[in-house]
Amino acid sequence: MQKVIIIDDEAAGRTLIRQYLDAYPALIVVGEANNGVDAVRLINEYKPDLIFLDVQMPGLTGFDVLKHIDEIPQIIFSTAYDQYALQAFEVHAVDYLLKPYTRDRFSQAIQRVTDSRAGNLQKIQPLAESLLSTATTYPEKILVQTGNRLVTVAVADILRIEAEGDYATLVTTMGRHLSNYGISALESKLNPSHFLRVHRSDIINLHVVREIQKYPSSYDVILQNGDVVRVSRSYMDKIRELTF
Repeated sequence: MQKVIIIDDEAAGRTLIRQYLDAYPALIVVGEANNGVDAVRLINEYKPDLIFLDVQMPGLTGFDVLKHIDEIPQIIFSTAYDQYALQAFEVHAVDYLLKPYTRDRFSQAIQRVTDSRAGNLQKIQPLAESLLSTATTYPEKILVQTGNRLVTVAVADILRIEAEGDYATLVTTMGRHLSNYGISALESKLNPSHFLRVHRSDIINLHVVREIQKYPSSYDVILQNGDVVRVSRSYMDKIRELTF
C-alpha cells in the first residue's frame, strides 16, 4: 500500500484525481488540501509516498511547499499552467499533468511512479537538497535516504559522522542515519568551523564536545551524549590548533 495526498485548490481537480485513483487500490488517499499551508501540515504528518501537487495555490505555491516539508515523496504535478513544467522537472517530479488530462494520461503518470520508484528517488535528492539550501555556503539541513524516503536532518543535530565502507552513518540527536555519501563527501558539504575530521573514519561536531582527554600519544574526544571518539595521530594537530 502506498499513501497518497492530493493537493489542489479546486475541488473539481481533487475529485478527478480521487476518481482516477479508484483504479489503483494499492494507492490509498490519506489526505487532501486546498492550500499550501495545509499541504505542508498534511505531508509532514502522514509522510506520503506520493503527492499530487498543484502549483498556484493560496498560502504557498507548490514549489514553496517542497521547501517546508520534512521528507520529499514522489511528486506528480497537476496544474492548468504549462509555464511551470520546466521548473517541475528541475525538481525532478515524476510527471507533470496539464489540465485537462484524460484517464489514459493519468495512467501513464501512475505507470511512471510504479516503474521508476527507486530511480526517481535518486534523481530527486540532489535537486531537493538545493531547495533546502540557504544563501549561506553550507546547508542548515541535508537529506538522507531511508528506504524509499528522503529524511530531512538538521545539521545542528548531527553529533558525529562515522565511515561505513563507501557510505557513512550520521549519528544525530534523533538516531542514526545511513547516508549514500562517503565520509569525505560529507566533510566537503559541512562547515569546517563546526565539523572537524579527527580520524579517517570519524568527523565530530565541535559544538557537542564535552571534553577532550589527552594522552601521551593520542586524544579522546568525549561528546555530550557520552560517545568517545579517538583522534588518530595524523589528525592530532587539528586538536592542538584549537587549544589555547
